This record gives sequence, structure tokens and C-alpha cells, in this order.
Amino acid sequence: MSRKKVSLRELDLNNVGAWPREYRIGTCIVVGLVIFAVLWSAITRPKGSELESLEAQEATLRSDFETKQGKAANLEPLKQQLAQMEQQLQQMLRQLPSRTEMPDLITDISQTAIATGIQNDLFRPGTEVPREFYAEQPIALRMVGTYHQFGAFVSGVASLPRVVIMTMHDISLKPRGSGDNLAAIGPNSSLELSGTVKTYRYLDEEETAAQAQMAVDAGGAH
Repeated sequence: MSRKKVSLRELDLNNVGAWPREYRIGTCIVVGLVIFAVLWSAITRPKGSELESLEAQEATLRSDFETKQGKAANLEPLKQQLAQMEQQLQQMLRQLPSRTEMPDLITDISQTAIATGIQNDLFRPGTEVPREFYAEQPIALRMVGTYHQFGAFVSGVASLPRVVIMTMHDISLKPRGSGDNLAAIGPNSSLELSGTVKTYRYLDEEETAAQAQMAVDAGGAH
């Protein structure tokens, strides 16, 4: 005997247990899909977005870590290179005159000018100015001589026992006794060199420590 096919309209919602088997299975599937959709919308999808955000953070942190790891690996060689550069700088500074040698050096520069035939109308050392790891000595001068004499003077200063660094500031060179007529200048024409030159010496350990302390005190005052 065949079973009578029941339509959806005939189903009693208050008596689900009496429904035909295929309707009960279909209803369970539909309810399960609805529950899954609700759970996905309420829990799983936000967690997925949070997971993507965490994965992006992980990638950023990993990149930062690799960058810092690379820097850390190169830190020791860089420290060694810096130490070598500081040592070379100290060796170069030690070739400059010391505090006790500076007065004799200034005298040697003046005597070198006189020995080359240059006339020293003015040769006046100014107040020494200490810097971070060296000191500069300005010298106001006015000299009269020829091109050849000035060339011999520069060569003579370069051949002094100590390394002599001289920089020129506000220097002027003009003909002596012939106005500003540059066309009248010849190899033996008298030229007047005037202005300020600076020469340099290194600071000893005591002076360097004093300079460092002054920098600390100046920083604390601000």
C-alpha cells in the first residue's frame, strides 16, 4: 500500500515529530545552514579579519626584525671601523704642533718669511681659540715681497719639522707702489699681502678633557 504524499501546507509545525522522514531531514539541514550562517556572520568572519590583521602585523614585525638583525650583525665591524678612524685622526692630530711647540712655530714662520726676503710690516699673533679637539691661532699680517719670494715662503713653511696647516682669511694681494694697476705687475714687482692666517695645533689630553667638561656644562645650562 503506497503512502500518501504530504504537502508542505499540511505539515503541523507543533508536531514536527509526525512529519515524514524526508521533511524532517530537510528541515534539519536548513536549520543547520541557518545556524552556520549566523555563526559565520557573528564569529568566524570578524575573527578572519582579525587574523588577516595579525598576519600583516607579523609580516611587518618580521621585516623589522630582519632589518635590525642585519644591523646588529654589522654593528661590530662598524665599531671596529670607527675605532680605526678615531685612531687615524689622533695620529694625524699628533703631527700638528703641541701647546709647547706653538710659540716656536710662530717664530719659525716669521723667520721663514724674513729668510726669503719678505718684508714683515705686520706679524701679530692673536688670541688662541680652542675648538673640540684642536686650537686655532690667528695671525694678522702684512707682508711685502715678490711672487718668487712668496712662493719660497710657502715652500719654507711646508718644510718645517712639524706639520703646519695655514688657512687664509680676508686676504688681499695687491701691487705695492703702483696702485691697483695689475697689468704693471711683473715677476719682480713688489706685492703687498695683508689679512689674517690661521695655524693650528692639537689639544693635549688635559685640554681635551676641559673642552668636554665645558660642553657638558654648557648643555646643562640650557
